[in-house]
Amino acid sequence: MSRPRISLVRLAQESIAEVLGTGDHAVDATAGNGHDTLFLAQTVGPAGRVTAFDIQPVALDATRRRLQEQDLLAPVRLVAAGHETMEEHIKAPIRAAMFNLGYLPGGDKTVTTRTDTSLRGLDAACRLLAPGGRISVMVYTGHPGGGEEHDAVLAFLKELGDNWRWQRANPDGIPAAAPQLFLLDLKLMGLKPTA
Repeated sequence: MSRPRISLVRLAQESIAEVLGTGDHAVDATAGNGHDTLFLAQTVGPAGRVTAFDIQPVALDATRRRLQEQDLLAPVRLVAAGHETMEEHIKAPIRAAMFNLGYLPGGDKTVTTRTDTSLRGLDAACRLLAPGGRISVMVYTGHPGGGEEHDAVLAFLKELGDNWRWQRANPDGIPAAAPQLFLLDLKLMGLKPTA
């Protein structure tokens, strides 16, 4: 008997939904085809804000169409820039950020996220994140440079200070060559962690 298929995308969204609510500000660091942007817009509602980054016009167009179909474009700002420029576009604290590192599904597979800009984007998201907030990082390793990017993200997470808690969220049974989901939380200051 085979195990039920586990969607890491759904797992990432469910995890972000635990800390994100109506009126919050969230970031989709890699808009792609707009699935996470739509999820974030639905979660924060019309009183919230979502800032979505992508360097590919085709990705931003797909995201815009997806949002328009659901009448959810109003709370979203689409930014034609890499996630490493996040702090140039966002000044207020954010409650959540989602990263999907790799290439645009259905797009040009030679255009991928790069280790240097991904680490700068992740670092920027960490600086912008409000206490109690969460960042999800999905690392796709099955493309040239994907393994290097995974190792660099893992090294980055291991260097985070005591105010951070992170975990590899892949359920048991998912092969090491599959995408890897990392979740990191900025602890609420002044609260002791529960056992």
